Amino acid sequence: MIQLFYGFLLAITVGFIAYRLHSLSRNGFFASSLIGTIIFGLGGWQWATILLAFFLSSSLLTRTFKNKKKGLDEKFDKGGKRDAGQVLANGGMAAVFAGLHFFFPSSNWLWIGFVASLAAVNADTWATELGVLNPSPPRLITSGQPVEKGSSGGVSLFGTLAALTGSVWIAGWSQIVMPDVHLLIFVVIISLVGWMGSLVDSILGATLQAIYYCPQCNKETERHPLHKCGTTTTHLRGLVWLNNDLVNLGCALAGSILGIIFYFTFW
Repeated sequence: MIQLFYGFLLAITVGFIAYRLHSLSRNGFFASSLIGTIIFGLGGWQWATILLAFFLSSSLLTRTFKNKKKGLDEKFDKGGKRDAGQVLANGGMAAVFAGLHFFFPSSNWLWIGFVASLAAVNADTWATELGVLNPSPPRLITSGQPVEKGSSGGVSLFGTLAALTGSVWIAGWSQIVMPDVHLLIFVVIISLVGWMGSLVDSILGATLQAIYYCPQCNKETERHPLHKCGTTTTHLRGLVWLNNDLVNLGCALAGSILGIIFYFTFW
């Protein structure tokens, strides 16, 4: 209970700072406090470090390159402030593994699932934030056709390298706080499954994610029911219930499943 209390204090402190820095919306602050309390309080400092490595790095990238994305706001479902849906989508799977770890502390695969899920969402976040720096338009992952920057399912060289780097970032921190004798194998596998999780995100974005159309701007967008210009958007393709938050959740789930499969295969 004491650890859970300290976890709660740490979670609301970090969340409040992020809220004041406009990295979180109000409901995003409450969601992050919940996720943080579970991970900090039930997982311990090692688990907390990995969550902070993800949250701080992704928030820093968002703030650093927000000017590069100004013209792309019409594409994305939400702005730079992470709301409750985004927080739960990115950190929900990690919180599940931390909660299970409290009841099954000797199950090492829970740590792998936790780290792999955050490696995947970190890879996806870094790809989104840094992919806009690519000098040429991205290409749709399923067909290779050029698409506008910010389009769901679009991939680029910069974005792919950023995704891999973001995954390595989490893998490296996990090795620092929880050393494994198979250092190289661990880092390579976590980096690989995190990157693969981000590819699942891109595939879902290109095929099943709900995409809408703004007749006023003549643009495709994730925004619904209103585009940034205030015009009502109409459904263009994809599953109407599969928004970007659920795609991000799929990314985290894919990363954790792949991580667990690799764990039982190589360890």
